[in-house]
Amino acid sequence: MMLLVPCDVLNPRRVDDHFRAEADAARAAGHQVGLVDHDALAAGDTTRIARLAGTGQAVYRGWMLTADAYTGFATALSRQDIVLRTTAEQYRRGHELPGWYAALEPFTPATTWTTGSERAGFDTARTVLGRGPAVLRDYTKSMKHHWHEAAYIPELGDAGAAWKVAQRFLELRDTDFTGGFVVRRFETFTGPEARTWWIDGTCRLITAHPDTPDHLPPADLVLPERLDRAVAALRLPFVTVDLARRHDGTWRVIELGDGQVSDRPSSTSADTFIAAVLDSGEV
Repeated sequence: MMLLVPCDVLNPRRVDDHFRAEADAARAAGHQVGLVDHDALAAGDTTRIARLAGTGQAVYRGWMLTADAYTGFATALSRQDIVLRTTAEQYRRGHELPGWYAALEPFTPATTWTTGSERAGFDTARTVLGRGPAVLRDYTKSMKHHWHEAAYIPELGDAGAAWKVAQRFLELRDTDFTGGFVVRRFETFTGPEARTWWIDGTCRLITAHPDTPDHLPPADLVLPERLDRAVAALRLPFVTVDLARRHDGTWRVIELGDGQVSDRPSSTSADTFIAAVLDSGEV
């Protein structure tokens, strides 16, 4: 198995500092490590992918890529006889909420979404959810660090106030806005999120969320019944599922994401992580 990680911006022959520990752990475990230029990939430029040593299956661990950029990445690698274990189609389904929501609907807040950023579509989406509070995001990301101005909608029935939040969200996301608006029913959660790591539909590792690395998952965390079946049904080789405990004690799915671009919390060692996601079977 080959692990592909971003190179350092100033020194293309070195691993980006953020992923150096994982690269070292992968090499120690006997995996090949290759470097790629993330900035070039994100811009859609695949001509700067260096000739990588070796062929066969590869797993990317790096910064987030759009689904289109990932498609170009996979295509360019295939010319070198390197095949990303997660196909472009699988990456899109794991990376963008509409691709996974139906499978996990029983485990996550009620959600509607639009195609594009027009107000008419937004108004239709919020009306479908009815009244009450909601959380706004797009297909790939929220602006939770701008909670009151660009994420939280106190009342869906207040059309003007809801659209003001949507406009601010658009302003902040700018050219990174992806797909359309996603409107999710607000639920009250207690405590930090936990991040679970899944290989071929099996949960291999439970960690803290990278935003709260020192808040380790509670010892009584039990995955929701039949969640494993739902994740397995998606047929995605490497994903993360973030969970949070609702006020009634129920663990709920906050997000599913492609594992290649999901951050590892600093409280989980790179050796433990690599052993779980690379050494436990083909990712």
